[in-house]
Amino acid sequence: SASQTWPLLGLQMACSKMQWMYISFLVLGALCLYVSMYTLSPEERGHQDFVFKKEYRKFLKAPHVDCKQNPPFLVLLVTSSLRQLAARTAIRKTWGRERMVKGKLVKAFFLGTTATEAEMRAVAQENQRYGDIIQKDFMDTYYNLTLKTMMGMEWVHHFCPQASFVMKTDSDMFINVHYLVELLLKKNKTTRFFTGYLKLNDFPIRNKFNKWFVSKSEYPGDKYPPFCSGTAYLFSGDVASQVFNVSDIVPYIKLEDVFVGLCLEKLGIRPQPLHWEQTFFPGGLKFSLCRFKRIVACHFVNPDDLLIYWRILAGFTGCLRHY
Repeated sequence: SASQTWPLLGLQMACSKMQWMYISFLVLGALCLYVSMYTLSPEERGHQDFVFKKEYRKFLKAPHVDCKQNPPFLVLLVTSSLRQLAARTAIRKTWGRERMVKGKLVKAFFLGTTATEAEMRAVAQENQRYGDIIQKDFMDTYYNLTLKTMMGMEWVHHFCPQASFVMKTDSDMFINVHYLVELLLKKNKTTRFFTGYLKLNDFPIRNKFNKWFVSKSEYPGDKYPPFCSGTAYLFSGDVASQVFNVSDIVPYIKLEDVFVGLCLEKLGIRPQPLHWEQTFFPGGLKFSLCRFKRIVACHFVNPDDLLIYWRILAGFTGCLRHY
């Protein structure tokens, strides 16, 4: 009867509508997943987008350092983003301050470009005051850390190849420049030298949702060559030019410390320990006055703590070998 048919038709239409909604949600979900994965791992699109090429783009900002007349013993290259002003300020007051420690230290921060003109103006004002910013034209993102590091190598190659040693480090680090210079003078190794926290048995992470995911297309190998933690590593001045020169024949990888390791492998340079005891701490280290006197680098140190640690350590001559 008509009274029975209409509810049945209504039910069928409702079911049909729900099916279409369900299918639409599935399609939308699949599309979102595809877009997110595409964004998270752009190397999946092919190596056209992810091959490092030396384009010799002009530096937007570069420190005015006369390395020919006054060759620095140690150049400090610190990766930093615009919003880390507090960290840069603390570093400028502590281990990044230009000083004489049995040889001259020169500091330099390098940043990628930022999204707004207001941010660019802020960087320009900061650089006008301190003159210690290296900058080129690329976006400042996690996936561009390799570009940022290679920018530092390029700056040394072009403007300061006379430097005896170069350290690349991050803005959340404690660096004991006094102990570092002391160890370098004892080491008496001035060419083809690369050191830091050695990573000799690291493997690519294939989980696409991991921050350090690397696809097979980006790096097909099952094991990385020896490299040093990107939190802080140090090398003789000649290595900067060698790495920069070989970089465009090494497959690009977004993990900058691994990329530098691949360049070193191509050059036949093997990272080696700086000292017989551990001096680089990429995982952080609880502060101890005597312990921090005899380390080179410690990760996860915020600006406030850095200022406190430096003030405590300044002028302290105790401890010697006891900690």
